[in-house]
Amino acid sequence: MNPLPFIPKQLYNRRTDIHAKYGGNWQSGICPSANYPYIFIFSGKSGRQHGYKDGWDNPDVYSYTGEGQAGDMQFTKGNLALRDHIQNGKRVFLFEIESKGIVRFICEVEVFDTGYFETHDTAGKQRIGITFFFKRLGVFLPALPGLFDSLNVAGEPPVEYSFKLPNETERKGLITSRVGQGAYRKRIIHRWEYKCAVTGFNKLDVLIASHIVPWKDSTENERLDVHNGILLSPTFDALFDRHLISFSNNGKIILTDKIELQAFNKVGVWGKEVIKNLSIHNHEYLEKHRNLFHQVNSK
Repeated sequence: MNPLPFIPKQLYNRRTDIHAKYGGNWQSGICPSANYPYIFIFSGKSGRQHGYKDGWDNPDVYSYTGEGQAGDMQFTKGNLALRDHIQNGKRVFLFEIESKGIVRFICEVEVFDTGYFETHDTAGKQRIGITFFFKRLGVFLPALPGLFDSLNVAGEPPVEYSFKLPNETERKGLITSRVGQGAYRKRIIHRWEYKCAVTGFNKLDVLIASHIVPWKDSTENERLDVHNGILLSPTFDALFDRHLISFSNNGKIILTDKIELQAFNKVGVWGKEVIKNLSIHNHEYLEKHRNLFHQVNSK
């Protein structure tokens, strides 16, 4: 493995320590170097005004929004360089913005998948965004047929890329679906590490990615917030969606009094189930779900 030109967690002056030495546009979020086989990517809170949604979905998978502040994102310029970086022998280095001109080096990453999501541009107009799914270099991800449909896990690009913007029918689905198509569903799958949050069942073609706070009751940001998503097997999804079960902040299942325990048992629900890897960011959504759970079940 080639040595890293940067030290993980160390702060750097973006202009003098990175671009003055290696090149690349110091004002862009995606910066290919013309003189080195490097691409620098930068993530920060300021990107949210342009509809960017970046972050770690699990300890090894980072979701990164493509570039473009107005209109639908396209696989051109920096987006094209990221898409083809393995094929072109380019290394990708992830930095997070700490303050103006100061960035923290996180790690070297490589792309293994992409997806689309509905977001807004700088002017507030709705548009289609591109999400790149990166994994830490050297990390093995399980083979998950049907999830990685753009690049395979090994990072080898297919002979022909199938990256195309959604057509009008698919675009409508991005807005009307319970969890949207493409990137958001994939982010939920990565967040819950490829298995049902309750049972650990890991057949992705059966599992359902759902919102904790329903789509119709969520703000635009909540609809695309990965912390408002949960991956469940069909039985638990159906009960959760109808507010017949909920979960406390420590993950313990809560059962409605409207269904007898014996009836729950017949569908494989025992009242002792626990979600073990809830994050603090899930709590506010679960609190809203519990409030509605209690309203529904008090009637």
